[in-house]
Amino acid sequence: MLTRKQHDLLQFIHTRMQKDGIPPSFDEMKDALDLRSKSGIHRLITALEERGFVRKLAHRARAIEIVKLPDSIDGGTLSTTASLADKRRERESAARAKPSVTTGAVDLPVMGRIAAGTPIAAIQEVSHNVSVPASMLSNTGRHYALHVKGDSMIEAGINNGDVVVIQEQSTASNGDIVVALVEDQEATLKTFRRRGTTIALEAANPAYETRLYQDHQVKVQGKLVGLIRSY
Repeated sequence: MLTRKQHDLLQFIHTRMQKDGIPPSFDEMKDALDLRSKSGIHRLITALEERGFVRKLAHRARAIEIVKLPDSIDGGTLSTTASLADKRRERESAARAKPSVTTGAVDLPVMGRIAAGTPIAAIQEVSHNVSVPASMLSNTGRHYALHVKGDSMIEAGINNGDVVVIQEQSTASNGDIVVALVEDQEATLKTFRRRGTTIALEAANPAYETRLYQDHQVKVQGKLVGLIRSY
């Protein structure tokens, strides 16, 4: 049985997905439910996930998918949004699980944009594929690519408009350049440093300050292993 707030949030997510095809942002959820902070939204979504109504998906911002609905919302049936999401997830899984290899090149899925600056929504879905040299990739783990937006990593040789190649992993060593998901909402490309229970996400541009988070606020989504630049 859902609480009123849980029901209202599920209804809001469902309505927005029916209208726009994607879930609302955490800020939009917070405003819709008249909550003071996004932490309340995190708790509600966790409760809905534990009850089997929603599922959180890795490697995307706004990564929420409705699994089922109570009878009080559209008779407990899902719209075609869910089936379309299932098909999209199948396509993405197939693309990520086994990249095609031809003449020393590997086709990797480009999963969207990544911020080298202020965190932005990123890694939403596969937009297209890009060919990269097979020698750029390790023999283990899956890989994906992201378009870079911003200039906070320019002193590390990463410019706005570059395509970065990421090896999917959930851990990092100090000094690694990683894709970091901050508070399950926004993704950014930064240098990773752990200081006890604090994680520092460092820019490679003096115009940007280092951002500090508690370790539970940051999830590593992958490590930079290559870069592609067009001139």
